[in-house]
Amino acid sequence: MTTPSVTEQGQAGQPRPSLVPARLRKRLQQFLAFGGLIVVFAFFSIASPNFFNYGNVTSILLATVVIGTLALGTTFVIISGGIDLSVGTGMALCAVMAGTFITNLGMPVPLGVLLTVLFGGLIGLVNGLNVALLKVPPFIATLAMMLAAGGLALVISDSTPIYFSDTPGYVEISIGSIIPGADFPNSVLILAAIAIIAGVLLSRTILGRFAFSIGSNEEATALSGIKVRQWKIIIYTLAGLFTGIAGVMISSRLGSAQPGTGLGYELQAIAAVVIGGTSLSGGKGSIVGTLIGALIISVLNNGLQIMSIPQEWQNVILGCVIVLAVYADMARQRTA
Repeated sequence: MTTPSVTEQGQAGQPRPSLVPARLRKRLQQFLAFGGLIVVFAFFSIASPNFFNYGNVTSILLATVVIGTLALGTTFVIISGGIDLSVGTGMALCAVMAGTFITNLGMPVPLGVLLTVLFGGLIGLVNGLNVALLKVPPFIATLAMMLAAGGLALVISDSTPIYFSDTPGYVEISIGSIIPGADFPNSVLILAAIAIIAGVLLSRTILGRFAFSIGSNEEATALSGIKVRQWKIIIYTLAGLFTGIAGVMISSRLGSAQPGTGLGYELQAIAAVVIGGTSLSGGKGSIVGTLIGALIISVLNNGLQIMSIPQEWQNVILGCVIVLAVYADMARQRTA
């Protein structure tokens, strides 16, 4: 009679559990967020006759663009074991910079958009340097940036909106349509395009592999010879680039750069990431899950507004959803 090999046994001679349940559990977790989206969408469709129509669905998609763009960058940061609280006010600052470049300085729209996105990358770079080189805890470093960015947005704009009414082509970036004969906003297509890019970066490149590795075990990653500080800086800079894109999206959608916008978006972005299945402890997550989480946030906000739920109760409900998402994440970790 042959004895089981080491690979077939666990500790104390116990048989090693099959990998099939773990893989099946992982697949079920990936569909959990999508199932929640279907349930929420169906509920509001039944509760309000004004919810499920083309115009309102388009409004949901437009709202998802901003939250989703911010959440894409936040996904990389959280997977690497960090946090970024500056994306909301950073987005407002980038919107103001877009107004400064294009309206105040008269730059061509493509150049102004490029500089705005790069300015967002600069915000992320500062966050990365503070976290990686100065060893400031990510929560404190990005909280400081959140306050600084919000203040700079008010200072640069003199606390007044910057309008793009005399700038042909800028508003069309978000609400125009390049599809002939279809009233489908460009910003949704842009979100889809950058989501594909983010998905490739996360799952098919060394950046994604190192982000997962750092989030899973930073010390072991450093001992293996990977330059953790360098990759942290790159990850935060990437998140800043997405913040810059979001600044372009929201300002072109509104037709103006509003220096007071952005506060609260960081919480919605983090909520979208967590609801989508990314672990707050790092090392786990996906771009598809983040997009689903962003859709859930947008559907909740839109549905509650249509049902005339007061804003304070909308915040309470969103807070409860976040707590449930975090609890589900903790439950998954205990099960693993």
